[in-house]
Amino acid sequence: MAEATLPIVRTVPDLRAQVRGWKAQGLRIALVPTMGALHAGHISLIDLARRQADRVVASIFVNPTQFGPNEDFERYPRNEERDAAALAGAGCDLLFAPTVAEMYAPGFATTIHVGGVAEPLEGAHRPTHFAGVATVVAKLLIQAEPDIAIFGEKDYQQLQVIRRLALDLDIPTAIIGAPIARAEDGLALSSRNAYLSPSEREIAAALNRVLNDAAAALHVGEAVAKVEGDGTAALVQAGFDRVDYFAVCDADTLAPRGPGPLEGRSRILAAASLGKTRLIDNIAV
Repeated sequence: MAEATLPIVRTVPDLRAQVRGWKAQGLRIALVPTMGALHAGHISLIDLARRQADRVVASIFVNPTQFGPNEDFERYPRNEERDAAALAGAGCDLLFAPTVAEMYAPGFATTIHVGGVAEPLEGAHRPTHFAGVATVVAKLLIQAEPDIAIFGEKDYQQLQVIRRLALDLDIPTAIIGAPIARAEDGLALSSRNAYLSPSEREIAAALNRVLNDAAAALHVGEAVAKVEGDGTAALVQAGFDRVDYFAVCDADTLAPRGPGPLEGRSRILAAASLGKTRLIDNIAV
């Protein structure tokens, strides 16, 4: 049996023509935005999209505006042929793979700034990041006009930023979070895991273990401030070179909790670096 071939479009008019043709047939459309370098976590997003829609569109676009100075835009892994084959095998119906010029025409001068939920954590450490994310996601939602869009909970703050964006701008797309896909040792799957050396990869598994220990401590009544301090110390002891944050936050607004015993639905979010690789993860409490 011949392998499935995934149709690819590279312009907004071609994307809209295909999507509007499906909608004219009464079909429900899902969008799964990615930056490529696909792994099993991305495929789980496609699986979820297939369960909730009739047609699934994936996008691959390494968005330059969400990378800060000295970040890994140039070395970010790219392999469209491999990614397209993985999407086809997962049952994706269409790949939108625009160029930078297609997404940001000459003279492009509009940036979307999201306040509130975008400001702490990643927003504090990567001050231009969420403006780039919000702008490109808004464009993708407007371009593809999907009924639903799927984003992974590994980038939990990003998910909350996109929910805020869609709500505030009256974008009629339901934003759906998908559970974090993990390796057997608990490490959240990420395209950037490929940067880790074998020894760094062993250390990386401690991130999820420390998050689980912190959640357990909160459940038995330990103070938020102590849990945050212990979590940071545990990551350093495990071998991480830098911990940007280990924070217990309100699950919806990401406002800080604490310093006493935990109250309300919360999330623990962490960002830590091994060598040149920065990892993020989170867990519900």
